[in-house]
Amino acid sequence: MPETNDFDIREQAAANTLAANPLVGVRGEDLVDAMRVLFGQVATHADVAAQQYMAFLGELGRIAAGASELGPAAADKRFADPAWKQSHAYRTLAQCYLAWGGALNRFVDDAKMEKRDAERVRFVTSLFIDAMAPTNSLAGNPAALKKFIDTGGSSLAHGLQNFVHDLVNNGGLPAQVDTRNFAVGKNLATTPGAVVYRNSIMELIQYRPTGAQVQARPLLVAPPQINKYYVFDLVPEKSIIRFALEGGLQTFAISWKNPTPA
Repeated sequence: MPETNDFDIREQAAANTLAANPLVGVRGEDLVDAMRVLFGQVATHADVAAQQYMAFLGELGRIAAGASELGPAAADKRFADPAWKQSHAYRTLAQCYLAWGGALNRFVDDAKMEKRDAERVRFVTSLFIDAMAPTNSLAGNPAALKKFIDTGGSSLAHGLQNFVHDLVNNGGLPAQVDTRNFAVGKNLATTPGAVVYRNSIMELIQYRPTGAQVQARPLLVAPPQINKYYVFDLVPEKSIIRFALEGGLQTFAISWKNPTPA
């Protein structure tokens, strides 16, 4: 493994919150149910679906004629490579993808579904749109193609290793960070504190005040049960826990224990 300095590790932690993934905590049956709702809404609102389909075809015509104004958002890192602007083929590919995704999103907006159904449909639609992004394939990712050529194919071999590792060790979900570089108490969660209470489902951490006095009313941080307490104390420069202590708050945090089958 290449050496990674401590600063890089801390920056990765702050940027990625330990490989948080939008599918973590989502059950397969929830996705299936959301897909069922989506297809049901398409059948129920066939007129709206047809309208958006025709709008999509119209946008494809403008793309073919070079008259489309569609373009990725400046903050969308997937399309940051200059090839997406300089290459006619890649620019067309990006515009077709954006036109298709926009049509799906507009369908959800125009179908006037009940709030709960709309939220479920929007969730599964966003996952589907992201999954179909051209940058998820080697041929549709100019940055990955350049790296493949520059490294003589080793980048692809390394990617396949990551893919197999995720299948075996991460439930098939893509890990955003190599967690082997992280150690709680060494380069994560370095704010001093101690466990002052524990039971069968959690431990309560009290953090050491940084000043001589603290406010009478304490602060309790209760993270979601699918998160670790140290998402609030990743690195000193970006630690909510440390910020609260410096503000004179007597700070506590709940650390949920990993659930057992029971």
